[in-house]
Amino acid sequence: MDSKVVIYVLGNLLTAVAITLFLPLGVALWYGESCWFTFGMTILIAFGIGRGFRLYGTVIQRSLSVREGIAITTLGWVAVALIGMLPYILGHYLGVIEGWTESISGFSGTGATVISDVSLIPQSVLLWRSETHWLGGLGIIVIFIAFLPQLGHGTVHMFNAESTGPSSSRSLPRIREMAQALFIVYAIFTGAVFLALWVSGLSPVIALNHAFSTIATGGFSPYNDSVAHFHSPYIEGILIVFMLLSSANFGMYVAMWKRGWRVAWENTEYRCYLALVAIATLTIAGNIMMVMDVPGITAVRQALFQVVSLSSSTGYVSTDFDQWPSFSKLVLLLLMFIGGCAGSTAGGFKVTRVMLLGHLLLNTIRQKIHPGAVMTVYSNHEEVSADIVHGVARFFFVCVMINVVCVFLLVWDGVPLFAAMSVSVSCLSNCGPGFGMFGATCTYAPLPAFSKVIVSIVMLMGRLESFTVLALFMPSFWKSYKNW
Repeated sequence: MDSKVVIYVLGNLLTAVAITLFLPLGVALWYGESCWFTFGMTILIAFGIGRGFRLYGTVIQRSLSVREGIAITTLGWVAVALIGMLPYILGHYLGVIEGWTESISGFSGTGATVISDVSLIPQSVLLWRSETHWLGGLGIIVIFIAFLPQLGHGTVHMFNAESTGPSSSRSLPRIREMAQALFIVYAIFTGAVFLALWVSGLSPVIALNHAFSTIATGGFSPYNDSVAHFHSPYIEGILIVFMLLSSANFGMYVAMWKRGWRVAWENTEYRCYLALVAIATLTIAGNIMMVMDVPGITAVRQALFQVVSLSSSTGYVSTDFDQWPSFSKLVLLLLMFIGGCAGSTAGGFKVTRVMLLGHLLLNTIRQKIHPGAVMTVYSNHEEVSADIVHGVARFFFVCVMINVVCVFLLVWDGVPLFAAMSVSVSCLSNCGPGFGMFGATCTYAPLPAFSKVIVSIVMLMGRLESFTVLALFMPSFWKSYKNW
């Protein structure tokens, strides 16, 4: 692995991030907020470091290796998050640890805030907070590939290191074309939800805040009480539609663009996800109607919004679901773990992985009955290779172990057990809200400093799906081998 190549690409990435900071800078100047200077300093720092990296690094003259792709992706996310935390720290809104946690929460699409009262934060800083969702939602590397000069066929290693969900081999020459198509769909959805919210009566800045958060399934809101602030079924309906759209594989929309609407109906994973949402909504609505005596229409409205919000890992809150019965909270916790579809901006384990594990379990039972039978697993009417199925099983094990370790460390640091469990699942699934002291109406501000560091690492691992981050901790990763 050539470290100078990695440093050069990171320099390009930091320069690109510096450009995105001009949006909140412009908003700060428009509103006459004093934090314009903070954004100006952050832009200068980002440009300066980016320029230094580019001068020190080496322009790549070949395809990236696997290790270089993994290093650029993981270190790129860390570097961008470090720059992203500067507006919080330089503006004296948060300390270093809190600023890092807020930045990682933003870019990873988790949406768990450590700010106790967002009403005290300037509009431009809140917009930057939501913009970090948008930059990380589709993927920092995907956007980077779409707009900056291609790095040879090795870009596939960066693309795969950041992409979510199991996938087969990709067509190398078309990676940049795919990244550009995904970005176009992403931008169209963002513009659509922005216009819908603006027409509904929200100011342009507030509408843009929620557009960034919704399409990226992040969940940051410029209000302490999140979507509950609006008390509007119309706004909730808009957000539900676009959260559902963002929970689907964005590659499906690219395929629909080329082959028509039938592609969506033929997508087994998305149909399964929508069925899961419908069943969970009816189950929770019935539960809160019987136990809490909530009127039918209200129960369905509250249940639908929270089911879509948490299953998509957005984490918006329209009602205090922490007051719901234990059964409803258990259903929500399971939805948080499962998440949305592979290739979406949603977090979680992914519906397709649950489906593949279910097929694997059934095939294992059948093979006990018929030892000589050859069992195959299908997804979207296509046979799935054994490598992908076994990879899903390995990923499930890693997710369970990360949750166990995270819960252990949080409890050791003084966090109550059930709250620690919900925080761990929520952060690894990039969802945001948990239960108990970190529930729907609460923030992560009460977390001890050590726990904030732990959850920020878990958020990053959740967004990059663990293996990309864990690879850097292997001593063999840093050893020199040819063709790595």
